[in-house]
Amino acid sequence: MGLVKAIRGAAGTVLADQWREYFYCDALGNDVLAVKGRKRVSGKGSNTKGVDNIITNGSVVAVNKGQCMMIVDQGRVVEFCAEAGEFIYDSSSEPSLFYGDFGESVGMTFATVGRRFTFGGDAAKDQRIYFFNTKEIMGNKYGTASPVPFRVVDANIGLDMDISLRCNGEYSYKITDPMLFYANVCGNFTEDYTRDNIDSQLKTELLTALQPAFARISEMGVRYSSIPKHTAELADILNEELSAKWSRLRGISIVSFGVNAVKASAEDEEMIKNLQRTAVYRNTDMAAAALVDAQADAMRSAASNQGAGPVMGFAAMNMANMAGGMNANALFQMGQQENRVQAAGRQGNAGQPGTFSGTGRMPDGGGETQTGWTCGCGAAGNTGKFCVECGAPKPAAGWTCACGAVNKGKFCSECGKKKPEGEPLYRCDKCGWEPEDSKNPPKFCPECGDPFNEGDIR
Repeated sequence: MGLVKAIRGAAGTVLADQWREYFYCDALGNDVLAVKGRKRVSGKGSNTKGVDNIITNGSVVAVNKGQCMMIVDQGRVVEFCAEAGEFIYDSSSEPSLFYGDFGESVGMTFATVGRRFTFGGDAAKDQRIYFFNTKEIMGNKYGTASPVPFRVVDANIGLDMDISLRCNGEYSYKITDPMLFYANVCGNFTEDYTRDNIDSQLKTELLTALQPAFARISEMGVRYSSIPKHTAELADILNEELSAKWSRLRGISIVSFGVNAVKASAEDEEMIKNLQRTAVYRNTDMAAAALVDAQADAMRSAASNQGAGPVMGFAAMNMANMAGGMNANALFQMGQQENRVQAAGRQGNAGQPGTFSGTGRMPDGGGETQTGWTCGCGAAGNTGKFCVECGAPKPAAGWTCACGAVNKGKFCSECGKKKPEGEPLYRCDKCGWEPEDSKNPPKFCPECGDPFNEGDIR
């Protein structure tokens, strides 16, 4: 009786599975990543007794936009379709008398009955259809629980330091390789596979990759306050950083990365502001203006001093100015000199070539003679590398040989001719000053005070 029952069961299940099935998938929401395909069964239809997880040859699978269909036979992916439309499964190992060549289908049907008889009438087979959501999965929130290091580089003030940032926002991703996602993430499942199954892991790996991503953004010279303007670059960098774990392992890629706010600690922000404020004073004119402003504040404070009186207040202010060793007028003069030098640099070598002389006269209010060099334009008393009037560079010191070569030694470097007698043989190795009488040089340089020795002989 048991064998007869098995034969009846095998024949009954095979005949019940002869009907072609229609598999479909309802709309996939933003939280659903993958679902198992459903077989359409109605109360009025006859296909109500088929074995679960059996797909008859010739069955139809409907694939919608934003979906990817996958057929798994005995744990192995045998069919794959990512195009919207109707897919007919015509390579199933479960035959149907209603599809294909009838004679061939009859033979395969009897073979299936015999195979199921050996398993007591049951189908020793597992065939499933899965649908994957290939749309962009949006609304994934993130936030840095602990500060993320960020390198701040400001070439204008020579700033290069690390600060701590906190940021939050949202990112989106999509399944770009459903086969990898099935093989390494979800596998066989019966209930809907939703994103809350992997959200925690993805968020942790994203925040880990955010540190090197911020480092690469800072190398581009982007200020941390401008990071929200570079979200596209951040998404590309994060995909590159996470490619090994997300793209090549799970078949997931980041589509977009949004930043709501980026905030540095109050201590870091104050330190950066102080450094930027201080760096402004490298400009001499700005430093002079700041000094004038500070002196004006000091004068107002001294004038309003009710305790010691204005006289004592101004006396204290004067003592502070003397102790500081700098005044606004000197700073403004230095600023003017710097501006002239910069203007000369922009003009290049424009102007007449200058001629060097040991002394020159420069009116400075008292008419005292100052040591310097005289330019070809007639300006005397120049002490810098450029003429204060025309901006021409200071001529090279040395003697000119008959061959035209300018030399600093005792012999010409081009023709070997000895230096003519009467030329100065001494020159200060500190500031470049040369005495008029080389035979009787002073013991000390009158410009910088450096003693003359053998190292000053040219």
